[in-house]
Formats: sequence, structure tokens, C-alpha cells
Amino acid sequence: MAGYKKLVHDQGKQKETAIYVNSTVPKNRLEVLKWNGWGYKDSKFIYDAEKKEVRFTGRRYPIGEVQLPLLVGWVTENFDADFSVSKPSQQIPPEDTFPKPRISDENLTKIANLGISYSTKGVERLVRAHGQTLHSIYTLRYSSFERIPDVVLWPTCHDDVIKLVRLADDNNMVIIPFGGGTAVSSAVDCPIMEHRTIISLDTSQMNRILWVDRENLVACCESGIIGQDLERELRKLGFTSGHEPDSYEFSSLGGWVATRASGMKKNTYGNIEDLLVHVKMVTPKGVLEKNCQVPRLSSGPDFNHVVMGSEGSLGVITEVVIKIRPLPACQKFGSIVFPDFESGLRCMREVAKQRCQPSSIRLMDNGQFALGMLLKPGSSYFGLILDGLKKFYVTKIRGFDVKKMCVMTLLFEGDEADIKVQEKKIYAIGATFGGMPAGQTNGERGYMLTFVIAYIRDLALEYEIVAESFETSVPWDRALVLCNNVKQCVAHECKSLGIDYFMINCRVTQTYDAGCVIYFYLAFNYRDVEDPVEVHHLIESKARDEIVACGGSISHHHGVGKIRKKWYPDTVSRVGVDLFLATKKELDPNNVFGVGNLVQAKL
Repeated sequence: MAGYKKLVHDQGKQKETAIYVNSTVPKNRLEVLKWNGWGYKDSKFIYDAEKKEVRFTGRRYPIGEVQLPLLVGWVTENFDADFSVSKPSQQIPPEDTFPKPRISDENLTKIANLGISYSTKGVERLVRAHGQTLHSIYTLRYSSFERIPDVVLWPTCHDDVIKLVRLADDNNMVIIPFGGGTAVSSAVDCPIMEHRTIISLDTSQMNRILWVDRENLVACCESGIIGQDLERELRKLGFTSGHEPDSYEFSSLGGWVATRASGMKKNTYGNIEDLLVHVKMVTPKGVLEKNCQVPRLSSGPDFNHVVMGSEGSLGVITEVVIKIRPLPACQKFGSIVFPDFESGLRCMREVAKQRCQPSSIRLMDNGQFALGMLLKPGSSYFGLILDGLKKFYVTKIRGFDVKKMCVMTLLFEGDEADIKVQEKKIYAIGATFGGMPAGQTNGERGYMLTFVIAYIRDLALEYEIVAESFETSVPWDRALVLCNNVKQCVAHECKSLGIDYFMINCRVTQTYDAGCVIYFYLAFNYRDVEDPVEVHHLIESKARDEIVACGGSISHHHGVGKIRKKWYPDTVSRVGVDLFLATKKELDPNNVFGVGNLVQAKL
């Protein structure tokens, strides 16, 4: 951070300005991030053949440089994995093997004349050709993309984007906005049949906090700022956005708005739609924005909601004003262990009914619980399960079955006195459903596991296991049935396809008055599967059909993208699709933003 400077008084209200210069995601992403997997280059699970153990490299996370002695045995038993044979990723392709950019010399000259940094290098185009779906990562490691962007541009401000959009519209080019590259819906993938020049508009250099208004508790930021950078800089001023999605280490503010994101602490701070006060989106027809920054207004439909969830189909989000809060005086983790998943789910329902949710409340089923326990050091499985609790007490006196028990993780934020009251109430509710406190350490470990678990897929692929997550929101009265039915559906599909070694587990990650959010994790051994990505997609599609049949949504916060397009019309109705297409035609008549998300534009 270059430093904060006091501005002149604005109608008697003092603002502060800041320029952020050292982004977590630099212009050259490969300096810090993997080109063919999740996260930092120095952070990954690796198999130590000599010790026959897995460890996690680097010092960025609590499990860094820690041996995980039980993981290999568990993976071998549950997935029939052979750690003596690996399938390493291919190297970064040589420059002369990339497809040539589909751009005329005339248009390239026009781009150069904009004065905006650009590149047609193959590797720069490749790393912006995808998000983080299983299909994308598998393709990077073992295959090649049919279509990648033709040129990458790095605008540095709102006005740069206006010039770029105007140029693309005048010269029949396509723009795909690119933020943190963490999408799990194929939202930034290039449409294979798109023959026009595709521009990847990388917002990473639009990463400033433009101003902070202490009196009104709002901050204006450029859309390319990365979540952890935004939070770090706000904390220096004594504030927090409170928005912490699973991907917040690498995802961008603009991406949060474009996908209608949700954070782990939404109970206290709200989802992105609750945080957003004002937004600018550059479209081929001009800039879509309100002319005032008030907390609420009744002026017809709220066009902020046209921007939120648009997934790059209508324009480029450039600046966002969000609510901020003073840093909480106290933060405390907690956990409750339950004899089974149903008991934990019923407890969550009661907590939501009484509206006493802490900042974060999550429930892992037994499969998730077991995996979480394996991702930390220890000599015996049960010795890892509950710090401070004895096996005899848990299993003999309380009668908990290790193969059924699950854990709820809690995060409280606020004033210390308020937290004590909230803790007492939630632990009392937990006790009525057979739960017992499991300590702060387990709560913190469970919460932090969120940021580490994404790294495990890269190791799994190397040893012939494919894995992916998918999520939904569902009414309370259908939650348990949905969980059970999806698990049964996946098991049936795997067995019908001859897949003997697979895993399907889940966790409840968010609670609302009217329902909850459920994450599923699906993995299987692909040793004898000809096209594991396609098979995984087939199984997940069947699971998604079951989710919809049980009353669940096609997505809670991952968005639609291209992966879930087939369910979109039934979700919003035919009239809803026509309304979106009419909006698309009005704002983008030449389909400059031809990313192909949500529905296929017919212009």
C-alpha cells in the first residue's frame, strides 16, 4: 500500500484515499500462482515416496511443512489408489505450440493505439482461458483447449475500459472479463464456435481502493482488487468488509458482484447483494449506474440486480461501493460434535429459527469430518478427532459411533459480552439435539480447512482420482431428504458405470430463515475410466437433476456459467429468459460480451 492521504472535506464528511500497488495476483500470474492447478505455486500436497506419507509444502497455511501420516492409508483404502504410480502433469506448452491469435494486424494496431498494456503471448492467453473447474484443470494437465483468447489487455482504470469496450463494439470483437480466475462454472471459458477475435480483459491492474468514507461506513474500490488484499488494507484502517467466500484469497471484488457471491460470515455481514451500495458497469450502450449512493431508494426495478449475476454477459464491472464495518472487538471459534448428521442439521434449523446464528456456522457430515481429521498430524485417527475429549467418554458414555458422528464449526465475531451470551445460547441448543462442545481448536481447524481443501484435487489427479464440488440451496424441510437422495443417486450412477471406488459427502455451509446451503464433494478412482471428466460431468448432472427434483436450486453462489445453463430456463421461466435476452439486446446489441453464460444470446 502506497499510503493513505486525507482528502478535502466533502460536504463536511472526511474521506481517505488509498492506492494499492502490490496485488496478490500480479500482472504475470505465473510469478505467484500455479498455471495448472489451484492457488500458490509454493503450496501443494505432495507424496513423499521415501516416507510413504503426504505433506503440505510452504508456510502460508497452518499445515505447511507438516507430515500427514494417515492420509495415504485412508486414500488407498477408500479409493484403491496406487501411490507407486503417478500421472504427473505436462509442462507448460512451448510458445510455438499455441494456436495463433485470431486478430487482424489492423485491429492489433488499434489496440496498441489505446495505450493499454496488452499481450498475444500464448501462455498469457492460456492462463486466462479457464477457471477452476475439473474440466479446465484436467485439460491443463493432460490435454489442450480448443479455443483460448486471442489477446489479453490490462486496463488500469474505468476510462480504459470505456475505450476498450467502444473499440471492440466498433470492430466486431468479443470481450470476456477476467478477474481472479476462480470460477467453477466455466464462466470465463471461450465459446468454441466463436470465430471473432476474443479479448480477455484482465482487471488485475484495477486494484485500488479509491476512497474510504468513515462516517457513512462505505468504501469505493476498483473491481479487480483481490479479496484478501481488500481485507488486509481495510484492516489497516480499522475496518472489514466481512465478505469471505471460500475463494477470497484469489477471487476479485468484480467477480463477487458478477456471480452474486456469498461469504462464510454472511450471517453478520451479509451476502454481496447486502454489501453493495453502488456499482459501475461499462456496456456497449454506455455506463450503467445509479446517480446517487444512498442506502436504499424506491425508483422502479433495482438495476444493481441487473449487474449482479450477469456473469460477464452484459458488460464490465469497473468500480464498486461496498459497506464496511469497524473491526470486531472479539473473534472466537467453537465447535459441537453430534452423534449423527441429522441431529446436527436439526440443531442448525433451531439456531436459524431463533435467529441467533454466529458469523459462521457449518456442519460437516461424517465423510467430511473424517477427511478433515486426516489433514493434520497425528499418530492415530481417533487421537485427532476431538482435542480434550477422551475416547471412552465419547464412545462408551455418550454412545457416539465414530463412523456416524459429525461436527459443527462456529465462528463468533463482535463484542466479547455479546459473544458470551450467543455462545451460551447456541451450546444450549446443541445440547438439546445430543451435541457436546468440542473446543475452539476444532472450530478453528474446521474453518481454516476451507482454504486448504481446494489444493487436494491436484494431488488426487496425479494418482488417478478426479474430484469436484457442487452446491445448492434448499428449504429446511427438504434438506435431509436432498442430502440422502443425492448420495444415493451418485452411488447408483457410480455402480452402474462400474466405478467401485468413489466418495460422496457433504456439509451445510450457510443458514437462512427459510433454508440452508449444502456443498457436495464427489470423487472417484478413474484408473479404468476412458474419459473421467466426461463421466464425472455425467454423474454430477444426474446429481443436479436430483437436487432440482428435491426442491434445491441450481446454484447458491457459484453462478450458472456454461455448466448449469440447461437448468436456467426452468429456474427463471421462459418469460425470465426472454427478459434477460431483451436486456442483453438493449445493452449489448452486437454481442460484444459473447461469453455465452446463462443463456445463448440470439441477437
